[in-house]
Amino acid sequence: MNVDIFKDILVPVIGGLGIFMLGLEFMSNGIQALSVAKMRAFLASAAGTPIKGVLAGTLITGLIQSSTAMTVMVVGLVNAGVVALRPAISVIMGANIGTTLGNGLIALPLGPLGLILAGIFSLVYCFSKSEKVRNIALACMGFALIFYGLNLMTGGLRPLRNMPEVMDLLSTLTADSYFNLLKCVLIAALVTAMIHSSSATIGIVMGLGAAGILDWTTAVAFSLGADLGTTITSWIASLNLSKNAKRAAYAHISFNIIGVCITIPLFFVSIEVLLWAMQFFGGNPSIPVAVDGKETFPLVPVAVGLFSTFFNVFNMLILFPFINVFERVLLRVGRTDAEDIEDYSTPKFLDRKLAGDFAKAIPAVQQETARHLEAGAMFLNIARSEKTAPSDPGEHYLATDVLSRDIRAYTASLMKEDLPYEQLDLVASLIEEADFTAALTESMHQVARRVRREKFSQPAQEIVNQALNKLDAALQEIMPDHGIKNPLMPAGHVSYSEVEELRARTLALGPNAGAGERGTILALLGSIERAELLIRRIDAERKSVNRQNVLARAAQKQVQARPLNEGGFSPMPAE
Repeated sequence: MNVDIFKDILVPVIGGLGIFMLGLEFMSNGIQALSVAKMRAFLASAAGTPIKGVLAGTLITGLIQSSTAMTVMVVGLVNAGVVALRPAISVIMGANIGTTLGNGLIALPLGPLGLILAGIFSLVYCFSKSEKVRNIALACMGFALIFYGLNLMTGGLRPLRNMPEVMDLLSTLTADSYFNLLKCVLIAALVTAMIHSSSATIGIVMGLGAAGILDWTTAVAFSLGADLGTTITSWIASLNLSKNAKRAAYAHISFNIIGVCITIPLFFVSIEVLLWAMQFFGGNPSIPVAVDGKETFPLVPVAVGLFSTFFNVFNMLILFPFINVFERVLLRVGRTDAEDIEDYSTPKFLDRKLAGDFAKAIPAVQQETARHLEAGAMFLNIARSEKTAPSDPGEHYLATDVLSRDIRAYTASLMKEDLPYEQLDLVASLIEEADFTAALTESMHQVARRVRREKFSQPAQEIVNQALNKLDAALQEIMPDHGIKNPLMPAGHVSYSEVEELRARTLALGPNAGAGERGTILALLGSIERAELLIRRIDAERKSVNRQNVLARAAQKQVQARPLNEGGFSPMPAE
């Protein structure tokens, strides 16, 4: 049989692979465009416990059909401080399971229908005016192209069986011993790492298996390697992110490596179990089926999809009890003394259970706002390069920004329609204070950022130190416990230069400082001026409403409205 390598093999295989991967991209993009914001919000709220995290990761990955996209999303949420490390670990476990749902769908024999369905949905995409309909059509078109691309690859790979030199080469990739099994796993991991898609690798393997190029046991071994190679993308995505984001990527890598290391010694036993299970899914995958006079192995993709699902579920069940251990170990990776500081990205006092109790919710908001101020004041420690300060001002600012959003959202939720005017006025005052506090924190972040990125000469450094001390002292107006206090000092004993004086001294530095240093100091003084203005505004806002009296009256009303028998009192007279 003469085989035209270009027309019969290269065109359908390369074209089919391209269409297959394009289908994955279209389906993922279409679904994410429909609801990626909702998915992120759902993930941030649902990943509260390890079990919920696994379920959320499985569900979302099952929808978007990309564990890579899901893991990168989780790494980004961890970097932003929206999701903590522990729930992120469980979400990644779920993502590994969710992606296997797509492998099962790929195994369905829908190849011949793929092209016509892709054509129908592409017409809908082109002619529809609704963005929502276009995204749905894009997702469906991608889904159809996956099957058509896989069908093309299977047809293009089938002629390889008639080429002795190719079969001799592939015969060395037979998972008939532990050494050859390890070789197959590593090759599949390398291919997956290069194309950044375990689904694409498994699609290729299914095509090779269905065409009879690879025996079904070897195809299953390749799917094991695909799960290992997919971890490279999350690692690359985390390279320039925070330490916790890197740790989330390391969790993904460690899960899959441990899972593969556990599965390899049990591989041949699991193959026997899989062969038994296949009797419920069509029979023995090694038995060929004649289609148009040609031998095919349609059950090999089913076996590969089933094994991939089994592997990831088994891996999750084995490692799920050790989530706390993973967290403790990963928190030690790259740990520095600066990480022992408090995590300001997570609210400490905002309890949703208190939201219905005005007299208790308001003090909680005040405590959290004060904590936000403490986080902002730490930028002065960063500017002075103190050992106990966070090492990265940008990362610390992200944490304070997340906390600020939580404070505003919680406070706004207290504005019930039936509240008296004075209580509504108090809530509005707290919202304004929280907004001014966020602006103050941003100004102090600018102060720390400017000081840290410039190398100052001695005369310029003296001006910078005085400017920082001036801001430090100004903070004591709204943070009485901030800084070093010496009650033995008489009032007014320590004086700080005004901004105008520091600006004049900066301009007079002349040859003692470069233009870059003077420009940085002038910008620094501008940030300090804004910070001082915000400090005075926060102080005025606190005094604009008599908060203590409003809270006292609210607490009194609650006591009066409480039933007599609440708290152990009996409405019946004592005998």
